[in-house]
Amino acid sequence: MRRLAGRILRIILYAVILAVTAWSIAAIWIDGPRSRPLAAALCVVVAGVVLLLLIAMRPWGWAGAAAAVPFVVALAWWLSIPPSNSRDWQPDVARLPSAKFEGKRVTIHNVRNFAYPPPTAVVERWETRTYDLDKIVGFDMFLSTWGAPGIAHTISSWEFADGRHLAISIETRKEKGEEYSALLGFFRQFELYYVVADERDVIGVRAGPRGEDLHLYRLRGNPVLARALLQQYLDEVNQLAAAPKWYNALTHNCTTEIRNNVQQIAPRNPFDWRILANGYLDQLGYERGQINTSLPFEELRRRSDITARARAAGDRESFSALIREGLPERPVAAR
Repeated sequence: MRRLAGRILRIILYAVILAVTAWSIAAIWIDGPRSRPLAAALCVVVAGVVLLLLIAMRPWGWAGAAAAVPFVVALAWWLSIPPSNSRDWQPDVARLPSAKFEGKRVTIHNVRNFAYPPPTAVVERWETRTYDLDKIVGFDMFLSTWGAPGIAHTISSWEFADGRHLAISIETRKEKGEEYSALLGFFRQFELYYVVADERDVIGVRAGPRGEDLHLYRLRGNPVLARALLQQYLDEVNQLAAAPKWYNALTHNCTTEIRNNVQQIAPRNPFDWRILANGYLDQLGYERGQINTSLPFEELRRRSDITARARAAGDRESFSALIREGLPERPVAAR
């Protein structure tokens, strides 16, 4: 029995060593030297050292512990890679938003309000806007999908009593010539970026030029919580303007960042696997009563599909009102 347990422990240890060594090699190749020969040489050295230690050292427990050293060194180096706000950015993320609070009012600089006339033109518009925080009446959530099973992009939006809406989309900040990659998103290739935008821009570009499908859900919650959440978001926006952070597809992405912000003001939200598989986030919201439950879920989802309305609305001033026509009502907040 002891011999069997020892074998199982050895298999587990070797599997862990294999996994962390593979990560170390990937990190060096992706985030390491730009010189491909040098990066390849470092990868070979790491693999060779680990293999030599596992073969040469005894007992096997000590060999496993020693083989983890290259991973620790690689991790320490990887964590030390600094993000930057000074790169040759793509136009849609070229400017950092910032917010200034004055009592109940907030002035936001670099609100993005681009237009995307067909077929491929882009009209760049960066604006300074002032909002009355006492006029917030609700909080909405968009889910944007493109056919990847279980995966979506989440966008938050605040509704004001004057009919205006302010959207914030948490994304990667890409340099010119750079394309997003799900694999690269797990490494230190993209800085974290909060797109503070008009819905005509950040929703319109996904429904239009990008050809994505969008659902819009009005969330339960009182205006006080919605205001606190917007202030938390804008505090994070200001922090990113002062000190950049890395995006990470697992820990700092469009949905985990939303949860991190929500946890700052309402911490009693237990983690659920659908926060990672965020294509099912509306299902989670339905189960928790955070979105309208007066309809069967599939009917609610059908009626929350705003794709056609967003494409038809284009760059019209009434974009936000048009995409909400026929939308299920916002649930009444519990008192």
